[in-house]
Amino acid sequence: MEKNKSNKKTAKKNNTASYKKTSKKYSKKAENIKSILDLIKPYGFLVWVSIFLAVINTAAALLIPIFTGKAIDYMIGKGNVDFYVVLSKIAIIAAIAVISAAAQYFMALCNNKITFCICRDLREKVSEKFQNLPVSYFDSHPSGDIISRMINDIDTFSDGLLMGFTQLFTGIITIISIIGIMFYLNAVIALAVLLLTPISFFATKFIAGKTQKYFMSQAMIRGDETALINELVAGKTVLKVFGAEDKSLKEFDKINDKLGKASLKAVFYSSLANPTTRLINNLVYAVIALIGAVFAVAGSITVGGLSIFLSYAGQYAKPFNEISGVVTEFQNAITCVQRVFYILNEKDQPKEEINKEYNFNSKNISGEVAFNNVNFGYSKDKPLIKDLNFKALAGQRIAVVGPTGCGKTTLINLLMRFYDVNSGNITVDGADINKISRKDLRSCYGMVLQDTWLCNGTIKENISYGVLNAADEEIIAAAKAAHAHSFIKRLPNGYETVITGNGESLSAGQRQLLCIARAMLKLPPMLILDEATSNIDTRTEMKIQDAFATMMKGRTSFIVAHRLSTVKEADVILVMKNGSVIEQGTHTELINKNGFYAKLYNSQFENQKI
Repeated sequence: MEKNKSNKKTAKKNNTASYKKTSKKYSKKAENIKSILDLIKPYGFLVWVSIFLAVINTAAALLIPIFTGKAIDYMIGKGNVDFYVVLSKIAIIAAIAVISAAAQYFMALCNNKITFCICRDLREKVSEKFQNLPVSYFDSHPSGDIISRMINDIDTFSDGLLMGFTQLFTGIITIISIIGIMFYLNAVIALAVLLLTPISFFATKFIAGKTQKYFMSQAMIRGDETALINELVAGKTVLKVFGAEDKSLKEFDKINDKLGKASLKAVFYSSLANPTTRLINNLVYAVIALIGAVFAVAGSITVGGLSIFLSYAGQYAKPFNEISGVVTEFQNAITCVQRVFYILNEKDQPKEEINKEYNFNSKNISGEVAFNNVNFGYSKDKPLIKDLNFKALAGQRIAVVGPTGCGKTTLINLLMRFYDVNSGNITVDGADINKISRKDLRSCYGMVLQDTWLCNGTIKENISYGVLNAADEEIIAAAKAAHAHSFIKRLPNGYETVITGNGESLSAGQRQLLCIARAMLKLPPMLILDEATSNIDTRTEMKIQDAFATMMKGRTSFIVAHRLSTVKEADVILVMKNGSVIEQGTHTELINKNGFYAKLYNSQFENQKI
């Protein structure tokens, strides 16, 4: 086990290096934008509808100052107010406001649908990607970080995307329209505004460029914190047993402090964009007011015309403030979605070269398994299994024993094709498992592991997890065979009792009994029992062993065990050391050899005797 962990750590370092290389590759904004546009493409029609509504909303907002200015011109001077004209302008303004509100409402509906559909599609892509990633990816990446990317990062991307659709279209259309109207009304004032405009762009671009690294740091540390929380919650019992509460708090405080500092920097620098653009836009407003006042005094424009310019100056400044916020928020969104794209661009597990000549399924195989000159290592520079050869005849019980880290779990990983061999091959009924689909191969195995896993659902759903159409009678029969029926009947709702959180409301032994019942219901031609009774009391274990003996009749079974007394009845015992099978035979034969197995067995027997 220790060697496995060491090899997985090496694999993790390799993946980390790969991550840095890939992160650099996908940090290019053009590639990120292209990937985002690919996500938006299916909703192109809604995007155009949103743009059309943004045009209507903007046009309505720009018409109001014109009618307001004209109304002002009809109210200049004592006794010189044309109430009929003023009231007609007010009526028009009210109608335009209603149209603007309606356009804004439907635009919000479109934008929400686009955004949340895109995020739904992105999560589906990630979920589908998970099914195609090799097991090595999950062994070398913290589950909390993976969850953070799928939940937190996509949520952040959703917020940035929604803000972009809500404010970006309207802002850009507003800026272009106002510039056009200003040139139509007074080219000199419009030119002054146009010359001052680039300052806002340069300021926003400069600040956004500086915040990129802080948002990336924030996203990565957030993933690390999620991974730590996941680890602490999963190991809360061990944490309390060893009195490590203070240590875990220090670890959490340390990473939480790092996240706080990274978030503060990201938010602080990104927040500079808005006040900077506000300052610049206020200067633009002042310039417009000054030049406009000069033209008004000279009689070139009316007071109403000046009010139109000042109103447009305020409207012109607003989109820049909003767009600066959008840019910084979108910067954060791109940083987060980049981490998601990293997962999507990971290499899938190698494609299967299926030999169609093999008629391979759980109903027509006998279960003869052979390892032929198999070599394997979690990293190429550190081989673990070397030139492994053995053959398990159909229906035999094969026990795999040896010291910690000798390769027992790795052997199971290779049998199930969780990892592929580096060289050599493994056959089932003479068929190379690399030429068989993983799904077909795994359907021929039933597994009961030391580490139990239960899904959120009823007891009945958990037992029938591998046989979805199982009848209630079959489920109950499997539970009785696994000696789980009695404790299930004592639960509040029996087989309909809902369990959550990997069944933490049940004892470790009860969880393992459910996993054994799950395997007994499936009854595949081959079985893998990896310390399957480690969490069960001795009395129940004796009953389970009888049930296993019945279940294993006629089925090829691989039994991984540390307690050698439990494998005495095996047909063949494989003794592993340093990734190789150094001895094999029956219990009696190996004891008579007085070799490594005999020493292991006698040392356990002596300890029990003491």
